[in-house]
Amino acid sequence: MPPPDTFPIDRDFVGYAHDAPDFRWPGGHRLAVSVVVNVEEGAELSLAAGDEANEHIYEAVERVEGVRDLCMESHYEYGTRVGWGRIRTALRRFGVTATLNACGRAIALSPWIAREAVADGHEVSAHGWRWERHVYMDEATERAAIARTVEAIAAAAGTPPVGWHTRSATSPNTRRLLLEQGGFLYDSNAYNDDMPITMRVGDDPHVVLPYAFDTNDMRFANGGGFVLGSDFARYCTDAFDRLYAEGASLPRMMSIGLHLRIIGKAGRIAGLEALLAHIARHPGVWFARRDEIARAWRRGTGLPDWAPRRARNETTEA
Repeated sequence: MPPPDTFPIDRDFVGYAHDAPDFRWPGGHRLAVSVVVNVEEGAELSLAAGDEANEHIYEAVERVEGVRDLCMESHYEYGTRVGWGRIRTALRRFGVTATLNACGRAIALSPWIAREAVADGHEVSAHGWRWERHVYMDEATERAAIARTVEAIAAAAGTPPVGWHTRSATSPNTRRLLLEQGGFLYDSNAYNDDMPITMRVGDDPHVVLPYAFDTNDMRFANGGGFVLGSDFARYCTDAFDRLYAEGASLPRMMSIGLHLRIIGKAGRIAGLEALLAHIARHPGVWFARRDEIARAWRRGTGLPDWAPRRARNETTEA
């Protein structure tokens, strides 16, 4: 194991432990709750889509190689056919505005989901072109994937995305390429805090909204710990209660991760409904889209107002 003085200098093991910002959420709310609905259906790997392999990440299925996997394709279709409708109904019932974390290829195949989300007041952010890690991508490939994703979401939602979250590991270039693209207010490519982070990327201040894998329905996967919808509700309720208590003195935020094909199942959706009902009973909670959280953080911490670089350039030229 290398000695501590050889660790990368960009790692931060302290965070806000001794220097929490003097910040309150808009309206004096004590906790920002970010519901993130991942839209990945159709962006999973599939030989039928011309990909190099079939997807193998799901519940209790075997890997199929060399031929089209009709079973896997059918599993993923459930999310758009049934799951989205249940999740949408639950969000509307409790007045929750959410962020749809959408893969470009998924939203290009199901653009009506983006249209319905926008009509309900939700944000459509970017989750990569395919549902894949970026960690091994070379710079040109990753830049093209970002551009293709932006184009697909803009076409479906009517406006380009301002948020980005890579599935799992990013490349060393991801955050720089997002700022180079010019249209990203924030990214969620971190898991290291319970409040937003401000960092500098080149000469620009950039907001990172940490995401969470524990308060996430992905834990229904084999070995993940959730079996019943009530498991999801109970764990996320415990997390909410602690963050709500800490929010009396700290600007806490909570991320709740959902997937159309997972929490949207008939035996699980009641867990989401129970969680939202519990949260709704507490005063001082701000159900917010991630773009709203990022803008509020910039304003409240004294950062300059954000606008897409292209818009700034056009304003300057005018």
